[in-house]
Amino acid sequence: MADPKGFLTTPRETPTRRPVDVRIQDWKEVYEPQSMEHLQKQAGRCMDCGIPFCHMGCPLGNLIPEWNELIWRGDTEEAIARLHATNNFPEFTGRLCPAPCETACVIGINADAVTIKQVELRTIEEAFGAGNVKPLPPDRISGKTVAVIGSGPAGLAAAQQLTRAGHTVAVYERAEKIGGLLRYGIPEFKMEKHILDRRLAQMEKEGTRFRPGVDVGGEITGDQLSSKYDAIVLAIGATQWRDLPIPGRDFKGVYQAMEFLPWGNKQALGEVETPLINVAGKHVVILGGGDTGADCLGTSIRQGAASITQLEIMPRPSDERPSNAPWPTYPMIYRVSSAHEEKDNRLFAVSTEEFLGDANGNLRALKIVETEFVNGKFEPVAGTAKEIPADFAFLALGFTGPEKNALIDQLEVGLDAKGNIARDENYATNVDGVFVAGDCGRGQSLIVWAIAEGRSAASAVDRYLTGDTQLPYPIAPTARPMMV
Repeated sequence: MADPKGFLTTPRETPTRRPVDVRIQDWKEVYEPQSMEHLQKQAGRCMDCGIPFCHMGCPLGNLIPEWNELIWRGDTEEAIARLHATNNFPEFTGRLCPAPCETACVIGINADAVTIKQVELRTIEEAFGAGNVKPLPPDRISGKTVAVIGSGPAGLAAAQQLTRAGHTVAVYERAEKIGGLLRYGIPEFKMEKHILDRRLAQMEKEGTRFRPGVDVGGEITGDQLSSKYDAIVLAIGATQWRDLPIPGRDFKGVYQAMEFLPWGNKQALGEVETPLINVAGKHVVILGGGDTGADCLGTSIRQGAASITQLEIMPRPSDERPSNAPWPTYPMIYRVSSAHEEKDNRLFAVSTEEFLGDANGNLRALKIVETEFVNGKFEPVAGTAKEIPADFAFLALGFTGPEKNALIDQLEVGLDAKGNIARDENYATNVDGVFVAGDCGRGQSLIVWAIAEGRSAASAVDRYLTGDTQLPYPIAPTARPMMV
């Protein structure tokens, strides 16, 4: 283990966030640099448990006690080797994953868990800084070709694994740049896009080919893909957003979160001077209390909104782990993101009944009502209806599955009862040579699950193409998270 008494003598400490009044003036990441000495002390809190439940909390099966000890000892080069053994993109998960590994940490039973996520992040950043993240091109080329459709974390993980196995891989993306939601959905203040670009540069040097700006299903059909490639991996995500069909939905000013967030990123990167959706000086209401809602909050703050209110239909979670989510499951507790630290005006246990507009068809307010959970559904509380002003309303209500686009019809892949693309235990669809990875097969989930599924699907594709594989197979498609 690392420091034998570390968990007793060293309190949990996370990196300091930049002062709120400073960071809301820019789009840079919110954390200040952390010294290596401080990081080593935090890594030293790991007990190297006989049964490391953090492994089971992590869908990737990250070798957490191993690289904690290596960081504590100062062996950063071996630490990144152990981290990369299970995770292609620790710089993404270290910033964006909600860290189910930490809620499964054994120390967390009766004390504060190890800062696993931060150790992971600094391990990869130290490696990039020292030049220890190098391209790993294959020793030989198999002669087999693979098309990966979608360039989010699942597609990129599958592509990198298959490229390293010697196959010729092309990643298709309908947006103008590669990255999927990593580029267009994650705000700059959570992950600056040069972090994504440096990993894409590594993949290109390894041999992965990127095809952005291509509408697969339109410009290139499913039949053309099937005739050109030996295998296809569908990693198109669960981008069919959940809507709110209530009166006034068509008023100008009511948008989906994913219609708004890409404009914030374009503004942050200087790609546009004035974004098409700009809330500067306006009243904003965000519907949905999850991460996407918090992303809309942080983006609205940086654009200079006059007021921001975030609505959540669920009651306020408890500050402590609830009894129905015992360790090591992931508990639904009250959390304060960096955006909420900047401005927290959340209203819990409320529902939107109507969008209200003016004579010109512009949104002017929302009619909301308090709710209570009765007989399995949310019921309005009599006498609690009120209006709140709103020039913009952003729907951050989650996603219901993959878009039912032309490609799905052209390939004739089957869907399951939930509308996701159906696959068997080998990530294969009903169509020979067509595989599925990530949210389009699993349903809306976490980035860490997307990477794990991309790696697993790559192993299945490699076996399909060559009859055998040396790629790791971390999880089965039926695996579920340790959550309630």
